[in-house]
Amino acid sequence: MAEKWDIQEVEVWDGNFAAAQALRQAQVDVVSAYPITPSTPIVEGYGKFVADGYVDGEFVMVESEHAAMSGCVGAAAAGGRVATATSSQGFALMVEVLYQASGMRLPIVLCVVNRALASPLNVRGDHGDMYLGRDSGWIQVDAFNAQEAYDLTLMAFKIGENESVRLPVMVHQDGFITSHTAQNIHPLKDDEAYAFVGDYKPVDEMLDFTRPVTYGAQTEEDWHYEHKAKQHKAILDSRSVIDDVFDEFGKLTGRKYNRVETYMMDDADVVIIALGTTVETARLVAEQVRKEEGIKAGVVAPRCFRPFPFDGIREALKDAKAIACMDRSSPGGALGTLFNEVSAALHAGKNDAIMTNYIYGLGGRDLTVETIKEIYRELDKNAKSGQRSGKIQQFVSLRGPKLEYFE
Repeated sequence: MAEKWDIQEVEVWDGNFAAAQALRQAQVDVVSAYPITPSTPIVEGYGKFVADGYVDGEFVMVESEHAAMSGCVGAAAAGGRVATATSSQGFALMVEVLYQASGMRLPIVLCVVNRALASPLNVRGDHGDMYLGRDSGWIQVDAFNAQEAYDLTLMAFKIGENESVRLPVMVHQDGFITSHTAQNIHPLKDDEAYAFVGDYKPVDEMLDFTRPVTYGAQTEEDWHYEHKAKQHKAILDSRSVIDDVFDEFGKLTGRKYNRVETYMMDDADVVIIALGTTVETARLVAEQVRKEEGIKAGVVAPRCFRPFPFDGIREALKDAKAIACMDRSSPGGALGTLFNEVSAALHAGKNDAIMTNYIYGLGGRDLTVETIKEIYRELDKNAKSGQRSGKIQQFVSLRGPKLEYFE
C-alpha cells in the first residue's frame, strides 16, 4: 500500500508538479517516459514518488518518446491505468503511436507541456505541438494556469476511462509560463482525489487469459472506414461525459469548468478567442479597456480543443461584431487552426462578425498587455465601421515590417 502525501489546504506548486501530484493521487500503474524540456519534471516527479513509496506503480524509462508512448500502449492494453508527459519534438516523435492508442481505444492520459517545434531549435512555449495532435483521435483539454493543470489531469482519467468513451486524453499547459511558474494550488486530499477518479476498470485487457483479445489488427478497405467512423462518433459523444465530469468536479471543489469558457460576454461587441495562459491576460485587458476606453470587450476560450465545441462557440459569439482568433502556432501557409475552427462554427450559424486571425507568441515571444489593448482597439474600429481595417491574418509583436496575409 502506498504511503499518503501530507497534502496541505494550499500548496505552492508549478504546473509540472501539479500534474505529477495528480498522477500520484490517481495511483497510475505505469508511467512510460522519456524526458524532454519543459515537461521533464512531471515524469521525474512521478518517478520520485515511486522511489519514495508514494505510488504502487512502475516508472519505465525508455530510449525515446516513440518508445514511451509504445510502452503506454502496451501497459494500457494489458489492463493498467497509464500516463506520461511530453513536449514539442518528443510529441512529434510520438505521433505515430498516438494514432495507435486512440484506434485501440486505450484511455491513456498524456500531459503535454506545449513548446515550439524546431527548426530553429527553441525550448519556449507555443501551441505547435497542440495543433499537431488535433486529428489523432485524442480528447484534448487545455489548462490556463497551474491549478487547472492539476484539476484537468484528475478529470482526464475519469473522462477517458468512462465506459462510453474509452479514449486517450491530452491535458495541455503552456511551457514555462504555466509549467515552471509557482502558484497557490488548492489540491484535494489523497482519499478525495482517488475517490473522484475511481478504481480503474479494465476493458478487453490482454492479461485476461480467459477471454483472448487482439490488438493492432489489420483491416484494409473492408473495415478501416467503419472503425474510424465509430471512433469519430465516440469522441463526439464524449461531450456529454466531459460536461458531467466537469459538473461533478465543480460540486466537489467549487471550481466549475465548461467546454467553452466565457468572460464579460453579456454585452460584448468585440471578442478575443484564445488558448492557454493568454486567456487570463486577455481577461485582465478586457476589464481595463472597458473601464478606461469604453470598449465592450469580452473573452472566449475553448476549454476542449477536441472534440471542438462548435455549438458552444457559436452560442458564445452570437452577438459579437468583431472577433480576434489568437493562434500561437506558425500556420505554415494557411490561416491559423483556431481561426479555421471558429470560422466553421460561425459559418453554421447566422453571425457574420468580422473575423481576424492574429498570429502571436511563437517560440515564447511575450504577448504584452499593450499589444492586447491594440488588438481590442482595432476590433472596436472594425465593429464600428463594419469592415476590417487590415487583412484577414496579421503577425503581431514581430520585429521588422508588419506582416499581413490573405484578402
